[in-house]
Amino acid sequence: MMAVLNEYISFIIERSDQLLTLTGEHIYLTLIAVVIAIAIGVPLGILITRVKKLSGFVIGLANALQAMPSLAMLGFMIPILGIGSRPSIVMIFLYSLLPIIKNTYIGLSNVDESMLEAGKGMGMTGGQLMRMVQLPLALPVIMGGIRISAVTAVGLTTLAALIGAGGLGQLIYRGISMVNNKMIIAGAIPAMILALLVDFVLSLMEKAVTPKGLRK
Repeated sequence: MMAVLNEYISFIIERSDQLLTLTGEHIYLTLIAVVIAIAIGVPLGILITRVKKLSGFVIGLANALQAMPSLAMLGFMIPILGIGSRPSIVMIFLYSLLPIIKNTYIGLSNVDESMLEAGKGMGMTGGQLMRMVQLPLALPVIMGGIRISAVTAVGLTTLAALIGAGGLGQLIYRGISMVNNKMIIAGAIPAMILALLVDFVLSLMEKAVTPKGLRK
């Protein structure tokens, strides 16, 4: 057992430069996609709390996109965007939208009505209520959606290697094609550690924005 473990460790050390490069690519693809998903998903979540008629359509569309097999979505992207990082980022972004939109909508919709009435009584406008009351109270729920999206995105980014976008999936798929378990593990373990690290960091951020009285 120790001999096998030592072989794996030696393999990873030998390829440390490549691992660092691929991890950097993995982080880049994930970060860009999730940041775009936040920039679009949060405003969409806010919009559908204001225009309730749109909520079913927007959430239903996001559900449909997430239900589509990821490989099929990549296949649809290639004729439009070619191969490389662009279709990968778009695919990860689309899969990241649902939790962010849904949690933003749920968080804002569940703000206590008495808090809103108090704000209106103080003469706040709709925009001020959103900025100063609803968003701060909904932020823990929104952060929960971002956390789910980010962790899921780390796993999805491994598919980027299939269309030449790089990332840790490159080692995994190369290992599968060569039937090389050491290569598969060399790609899978850093991806797993990265997902756990992202989850841990975002859980701290989620806790930081949660009011003390609501913390578990």
